[in-house]
Amino acid sequence: MLAAADLTGLLKTLADPTRLRMLALCDGSELAVGELSRALGMSQSRVSNHLRLLREAGLVSERRAGTSIFVRVAPDFGGEPVRSVWAALKSRLDESPEHRRDLLRLERVLGERERGSAELFEHLAADWDKIGVDFQTGQARQRAAACLLPRGLAIADLGCGTGYLARGLAGLVSKVICVDRSRAMLAQARKRLAKECPDAQVELRRGELDALPLAAGEVDGVVAGMVLHHLPELAPALREMRRVLKPRAPLVVLELEPHSEDWMREELGDLHLGLEPASIVTALRRAGFQEIAVEPVDDHYTPRRRGAEAQAQPALPLYLVRACAPGDSRSN
Repeated sequence: MLAAADLTGLLKTLADPTRLRMLALCDGSELAVGELSRALGMSQSRVSNHLRLLREAGLVSERRAGTSIFVRVAPDFGGEPVRSVWAALKSRLDESPEHRRDLLRLERVLGERERGSAELFEHLAADWDKIGVDFQTGQARQRAAACLLPRGLAIADLGCGTGYLARGLAGLVSKVICVDRSRAMLAQARKRLAKECPDAQVELRRGELDALPLAAGEVDGVVAGMVLHHLPELAPALREMRRVLKPRAPLVVLELEPHSEDWMREELGDLHLGLEPASIVTALRRAGFQEIAVEPVDDHYTPRRRGAEAQAQPALPLYLVRACAPGDSRSN
């Protein structure tokens, strides 16, 4: 309960017509001091003096953001007696021509605020990727994506190499199983994953793609990145991928489009200079996969020849093929 003197002081603060106009504009809206002064048609110094009295009376609250001060009606607004008085005053104020003019000016001020923000982003759009989406580690984006995925997923990275794809998957799923035929590649993957993803659950298994070291239906998804062009034929590996996937689980293939960089056969062990997407689609269909789709990738593979640092690197186009295992794991 307010003391009589305190209530008298609050009512005296409310008795000023200018302060009533200010409270009416701040009731339900948070306004910068400059916006409030423009809506009232008053100098900012005059508005600030009135705001000081309203703040001291506990009738408005302030929030600082950088060099700006934003004000709004205080949540408690002096207690129940003062709120009752304010409700009666505001109903009379709503009928005032002066208040209606204040509201029209405020509408223009807020419209300028909205247009200014929109125009700023229109102006920045061309450079936003350079100035507005540069993050230190990329973990925020990865964690945001992880929140959309079901918990408890186990994903196999086949032909993992040194763990390029596994490093991205490790923060998104519960377990990543890395499979490669090369002990040296697995050793490098272990070293990099331990350094970059120390808390992730990662298993490394040595094996061939046509005889995967995985149990039937063991994994919730398979990714095969830049590996199919190393195989003499696709069918045995795709049958194995289908075997280890749970029913309806997804498969994602990342591959190179056909190219003419013949040196990659000897130096990178490529048996095929890229693969036609249609050939992968056909092989997946024959292996029993469903819902097959090809998607372009806004990225290029840029391999470097050994001892050729000064030469231009090729930029080879990539694509994705998505598919899912059949719904009945017993089907052939």
